[in-house]
Amino acid sequence: MAKRNKPKKKEPSKKQRDHRRVNACLNIPARTARSEPAPWQQWGDDIDPEAIAQMERACQLPVTVRGALMADAHVGYGLPIGGVLATRDAVSPWAVGVDIACRMKMTVLDWPADALRSRADTLEEALRKETRFGVGAEWHPRRHHEVLDRDWSVSPVTRTHKDKAWAQLGTSGSGNHFVEFGELEVWDASLPLPPGRYLALLSHSGSRGTGALVCEHYSKVAQERLRGLPPELSRLAWLPLHTQEGQEYWHAMNLMGEYAAANHALIHDHILRRLGAQPLFSVENHHNFAWKERHDGESLVVHRKGATPAADGALGIIPGSMASPAYVVRGRGNADALNSAAHGAGRRISRSQAKRTFHWRDFSALLAERGVKVLCAGIDEVPAVYKDIEAVMRAQQDLVEPVARFHPRLVMMAPAGERPED
Repeated sequence: MAKRNKPKKKEPSKKQRDHRRVNACLNIPARTARSEPAPWQQWGDDIDPEAIAQMERACQLPVTVRGALMADAHVGYGLPIGGVLATRDAVSPWAVGVDIACRMKMTVLDWPADALRSRADTLEEALRKETRFGVGAEWHPRRHHEVLDRDWSVSPVTRTHKDKAWAQLGTSGSGNHFVEFGELEVWDASLPLPPGRYLALLSHSGSRGTGALVCEHYSKVAQERLRGLPPELSRLAWLPLHTQEGQEYWHAMNLMGEYAAANHALIHDHILRRLGAQPLFSVENHHNFAWKERHDGESLVVHRKGATPAADGALGIIPGSMASPAYVVRGRGNADALNSAAHGAGRRISRSQAKRTFHWRDFSALLAERGVKVLCAGIDEVPAVYKDIEAVMRAQQDLVEPVARFHPRLVMMAPAGERPED
């Protein structure tokens, strides 16, 4: 009888070894641990390898069920910007992001699109008078919104910093946050606007200083709970939703979502009031948040850090740069992407590199050619720091359908030298 060779035992891959190391660091018994990292999919190919590595590491967490990486992805803290992470009974503050509920809002005005030329001075004055930018930006006198009547005692952070939040209510902060007028080109007849061209107001900002403090506090709490987490994963430390800390963070995060929406509402309301204009249509969405959703037949927590919700039929906004279009999109409900899409063009150059490399004179011709007037911005937000928004949109045709296109014309951002809050 011939001797049979014993088949060689297959060696585990590096991903499997790294995953097992995480389980060992957290003292998860081998018999209950998942043998492989959670699966994830990627859209687009112009992505920094370190952002891909961050996504791979996030999928090693024992609470992770599935992930997705959007076409605008770039390196973040813990989870990459453009990363989507579905977890079971757990929320990770850093996977939501520092600027909780950073979001977009567009309002279409009842003024004609040619007001961008015939009444440019009036529109510019409205932006200068009714917006506030910068890390410590506040309104004097303060502005009011019913969000202040919510229960701010849901966490010690929101309770302590309610007054700070009130002072900053209706402001935009810094970084890639903006308020701008532009021309909206509508072609989809299913929108509550006839196809055509319109004057529109577009804003991008989040929950300001109080949101950042919520993230900072609960990230430290999560890291303290999970001291055994490997250093490269420490910023993805999570809070089980059934714990007191998990509930505190969850309620504080949702309050910050309402607060961020209130900031945008006040900016738009005050600008339209100054102009004496009326809204015809509006659309808005978060892109730094966590939602409880059903995927894979169970209830999961879906973190979208720099990713747009794109459930079937849901409208959202995906901006480009100060010199390239933003798109109003309708979600296609792609389950592989956890019903998500990109949140913008995505950075391709760091802020520090941009400051060393570029000068405003490099972009004066481009801005003039595209009819863009920049009222205020730092050199680290010039068009060249962003990827091609058209390439990003092509890479996610299975995730969203564009229904309208916004062309920036008057752009207001934080002045140079401000610490970025995006």
